[in-house]
Amino acid sequence: MWFKQLSFYRLADVVDQAALTAALERRPFQPCMGLDWFSEGWVPPAGHLDAPVYAGRGSLLVSLRREDKVLPASVIRDFVDMKVQEIEDKELRKVGRKEKLALKEQLTDDLLPRAFVRSGRTLAYIDNNRQWLMVESATASKAEALVSKLREALPPFPAALPRTQLAPHAAMTDWLAAGEAPGGFELDADAVLRDSSENGAQVRVSRIDLTADEIRQHIATGKHASMLGLIWNEKIRFQLTDSLQLKRIQFLDVLQEEASQAGDDRESLFAATFLLMSEELGELVSALVEALGGLEDSQQHKEAA
Repeated sequence: MWFKQLSFYRLADVVDQAALTAALERRPFQPCMGLDWFSEGWVPPAGHLDAPVYAGRGSLLVSLRREDKVLPASVIRDFVDMKVQEIEDKELRKVGRKEKLALKEQLTDDLLPRAFVRSGRTLAYIDNNRQWLMVESATASKAEALVSKLREALPPFPAALPRTQLAPHAAMTDWLAAGEAPGGFELDADAVLRDSSENGAQVRVSRIDLTADEIRQHIATGKHASMLGLIWNEKIRFQLTDSLQLKRIQFLDVLQEEASQAGDDRESLFAATFLLMSEELGELVSALVEALGGLEDSQQHKEAA
């Protein structure tokens, strides 16, 4: 349940639980069959749940499952080569390019139903209190795929990437230059610094004091921060990227112990973990946006009560 990475989107309005549940129930996950290369659909967020939406204190948790057929190009090529050799040996003629392409299509169709399947899921939750969509992915394409499926299920589902007053790379660079981060944030021990010139030189540092002179020297020579390790309120450690994504999220012991005290069975532990995680991540994102000067005017609206 503890998210390890995060992409977040600004929502234009609150999302109704009943409408969302009904919409996702109409689009359940179906296994990848026959000649399909992939399939995706909505599943319950946990094994003990039946519905595709789990609600907890103003947040709605969902899970998108995807299956992909695994059929490497090298395997198809080997089968095509064997078939071409068989035809040439039997019919004593050369197989032309167009015939090879037709053989490739035919053999691909023959192999697809027998291909291995790779499956995975993406968790996300809608924070109706703060009007954020939180997706457990720091891969833009994967996060956007989930948003697209939500738009298909519940159109128009207006969700937009956050646009802050300060660019993340500029703010992170300023924090390093000052040797401290604002608000409840503190510098951790890893960062990536990039040269803005054409050669794009990059310096990656790990397990180092980010207030050291050598870090400020890199900034003085024109490098800017594209990733910065931060700790929020001594509760959550993470890496912030210049695309405003959170990677390598670690919920520190104080939070995990608090969740574990809620009960021993999986239902109560799941509920406690989700409530605690969604509340803390929501506060972290709000604090982070504030540290970046707030949202642009077009994305500001009154938070739900």
